[in-house]
Amino acid sequence: MDGATIDGQSERSGRPLLVFGGSGQVGRQLRLALAPLGTVIALTRTDADLTEPDSLRAIIERLRPLVIVNAAALTNVDQAERDPALANTVNAIAPAVMAEAARRVGALFVHYSTDYVFDGAIRIPYDEEAQPNPINSYGRSKLAGERRITDADVPHFIIRTSWVYSVTGAGFVASLLRDLPGKQSVRIVSDQVGSPTWSRSLAIATAALVRSVLRNDEVVLNSSDWGVYHLGGSGEGSRLDIAEAVIEALGARLIGDRPTIVPISAAAFGAAAPRPQYSALSNLRAERRFGVTLRPWRAELYRMVTEEYR
Repeated sequence: MDGATIDGQSERSGRPLLVFGGSGQVGRQLRLALAPLGTVIALTRTDADLTEPDSLRAIIERLRPLVIVNAAALTNVDQAERDPALANTVNAIAPAVMAEAARRVGALFVHYSTDYVFDGAIRIPYDEEAQPNPINSYGRSKLAGERRITDADVPHFIIRTSWVYSVTGAGFVASLLRDLPGKQSVRIVSDQVGSPTWSRSLAIATAALVRSVLRNDEVVLNSSDWGVYHLGGSGEGSRLDIAEAVIEALGARLIGDRPTIVPISAAAFGAAAPRPQYSALSNLRAERRFGVTLRPWRAELYRMVTEEYR
């Protein structure tokens, strides 16, 4: 299907851009980033329940979107370890249903995956050619989702990202922003490394990918450009590095003395699910093919704290 055209038009002819997971940290940013490209319909968990995958078909067939972006997932790694069946339903079966429905209505399908498809055995940033080997149920469910999407034979971008953060929610950075002021010390895992990724930057990069294949109210995408793209904050950092960067960004807003960071190992932290010790990503494919990349993560984290943290 080289040079295949996905029939359809954007806002000017009424075909919307559909976002699943519209209330999540990436979904909220996608509402803004995709808006210049057409009408955005952002569905929340109330609107579209991924634990009931068959219900998603009817939504897509009724709305007949030009582009579908799936930002919904079960991302609680420890919960996925305790309930692998639920993780598989939400992270593998539901995206497969979306992808199949996208093919039927002629939509581009964009799906987020994770650095946790890798085992962390190497110490150089993973590119798209690296062999996945997940070590927890979350990673296995996300890899299964990738493979089901590929099997659906739909024009698609699978975007693997890493350690997504925002100022709100239950994530690592948001928790630091809530907990650090007034604290004398904080225990931080120091032996895990990834590519910290600001949700706003990820949404903007996603919109740039989508924009790059829009042509006169249609989506035109060579089949050679389908597949996996890595989009993580440029560079790499440990959770300890992130905590230090948050403290620096907060600066005078911290109450009292600068908190002391106490490094601990992941084993001492005692999480239910194992995490790869190293899962930083290389963003070269998106940059070379579409000119899309993300800025260094430290600069992005500082920008987020100074612009969005109140």
